[in-house]
Amino acid sequence: MIQKSFCAIFLFVLGLGPISLTAQSLEIDADLRARFEYRHGFNNLFPDNADPAAFVNQRSRLNFNYTTEKLQLFIAVQDVSIWGDTRQILAVDGNDSFSLFEAWGQIQMNENWYMKLGRQVLTYDDERIFGGLDWAMQGRFHDAALLKYRKDGFMMDLGGAYSQETDRNDGNDFRIQGFFTYKALQYAYLKKSWEKSSASFLFLNTGFQDFDVNDVADGVSYRHTTGTYFKFPIKIINVTGSLYYQFGKANATTDLAAYQMSLEATYKKNKVLYGLGLELLSGTDQDGAAKNNSFFPLYGTNHKFNGFMDYFYVGNHANTVGLNDFYAKMVFTTGEKSTVLVKGHYFTANAALTGDADAYLGTEMDLVYTQALMKNVNLNVGYSHMFASESMSLIKGGRPHDNTNNWGWIQLIINPNIFKADLGTPSN
Repeated sequence: MIQKSFCAIFLFVLGLGPISLTAQSLEIDADLRARFEYRHGFNNLFPDNADPAAFVNQRSRLNFNYTTEKLQLFIAVQDVSIWGDTRQILAVDGNDSFSLFEAWGQIQMNENWYMKLGRQVLTYDDERIFGGLDWAMQGRFHDAALLKYRKDGFMMDLGGAYSQETDRNDGNDFRIQGFFTYKALQYAYLKKSWEKSSASFLFLNTGFQDFDVNDVADGVSYRHTTGTYFKFPIKIINVTGSLYYQFGKANATTDLAAYQMSLEATYKKNKVLYGLGLELLSGTDQDGAAKNNSFFPLYGTNHKFNGFMDYFYVGNHANTVGLNDFYAKMVFTTGEKSTVLVKGHYFTANAALTGDADAYLGTEMDLVYTQALMKNVNLNVGYSHMFASESMSLIKGGRPHDNTNNWGWIQLIINPNIFKADLGTPSN
């Protein structure tokens, strides 16, 4: 089933036929990764009288990239599954794990302007607001249209999306209510780059379908996110930071006013990179407030931030007390093709916890070893440990804080280019 789908897409790309009287090329890349995980308190405090979880997750992805002088067509198909989730000798994959990850076309209209539309990854800056979420095997995509401008170190993207469940003759209610799944999206992203510095500006407007007490569609609430990301050197120190503000509506009846700010400084000496940083994400008092003051980073690669154990903003921690994350890290170059990351986080609540509880939530330690085994083959090994405080229980459903909370994983990534060809100049 999967092999037939891959072959059908491959033949489709090859059979595009005459598009322009310029040279054509086709590349096919593979991305196969398998990750074993041991979970004993990952994403949430470990409950009493429970057993840890262990499994292997695998992504099998093929990327097809067709280009001519002013046209690019990209298609990515993938299968994401857990080892053992399909019974042996079953004629079909019963878990619907095969999917179309990307399918977009880009047209170059002139020297500086491009148009891109279709299913695509949106990723900018450090991926805090928009990111590809590559850690998750399935990744993150948007069905969107972009107008792009590029010239002399300046770029501008104007994007938009409109979501509907199916074609219909009446009505526009949108009932796919996944985590921050939007009905409509519009954004403007501008960035200027210099030799060693850059600064960007984002304005993002996301609309979410509302329903009344009778479950009838009742308009769209809009959340606005605007801010900047920057990086620049100060002699031998590299500085990066961001500042964002969210306003508009948290839902149909609640106003929103929230902020995010971050600052990180890194310094490399010999074979060690040192880093210090902080991130503040505003929150709403646990005992309630007139406005929602909880910032949420929406469509970013949130696994990169606030500890690898994903206690915050990875499918959780929305509309709650926010977070103050103070961290330090060191990256050791341990060989010609290997590194070790050591990172520690100190977490506190940004808003008040119920009963004036202590704001300190816990400390997390992350270790990640990376080794290039050969060309296009990389090994990653990680271990994380959360030292949770009693206050962590207040934001994690009352689960006990004093059980052991740790997580370990091993991942192998194989991502070769398996086909590359000049298809020549098409004939009329």
